Amino acid sequence: MSTVSNEKHAELLTAVTVAARRHYVAYTLFNQALAHRLGLHPTDLQCLGLLELEAEPLSTGEIAKLIGLTSGSATRLVDRLEKAGFIERIPDPQDRRKALVSLATRRKAEVDAAWDEPGDAFADVLAGFSAEELAVIEQYLRRTAEVGTEQAERLSKR
Repeated sequence: MSTVSNEKHAELLTAVTVAARRHYVAYTLFNQALAHRLGLHPTDLQCLGLLELEAEPLSTGEIAKLIGLTSGSATRLVDRLEKAGFIERIPDPQDRRKALVSLATRRKAEVDAAWDEPGDAFADVLAGFSAEELAVIEQYLRRTAEVGTEQAERLSKR
C-alpha cells in the first residue's frame, strides 16, 4: 500500500468514526422523540423494539440483560409497559411459577403508525445503495452492535 493509500485509508477511518458518532447521537435523539410521541421513556421504547425482534417472549431477567438494566429496573419497566397496555405477561410453559413478556396487540397499531413516516425515510436512504453496499452496511451494523454489547458489559463490570 502506498503512502497516499495509507493516508486515504486513515482519512476514511476518521470519517467513518465521526459519522458513526453522529449517527449514534442522531439515533438517540430520534429514539427519545419517538418515545415521547408515544408517551414512553426511551428505554421503554427500546424494550418494545427488542420484544418485536425476538421470536419468542422473554423473561424479565432476559430483558434486563439485553437492555443493560438491573433486575429491579427491568421489573419496573415491564410493570409500566404492562399498565400502559404495550406488553403482557404470559405464563412460562416450562415453569408456571414464572412469567414471560410479549408484545400486546392492543397498542401495536399505535406503535406501528408512529414508525410509518420514520421507517419510510430510513427505507428511502437504503434504497440508494446497491445489494453489495447493503451487505457491507449490514455487516458493519451487526459487528458494531456486537462490539458495543461487549464493551457495555466490560464497562459495567468496572
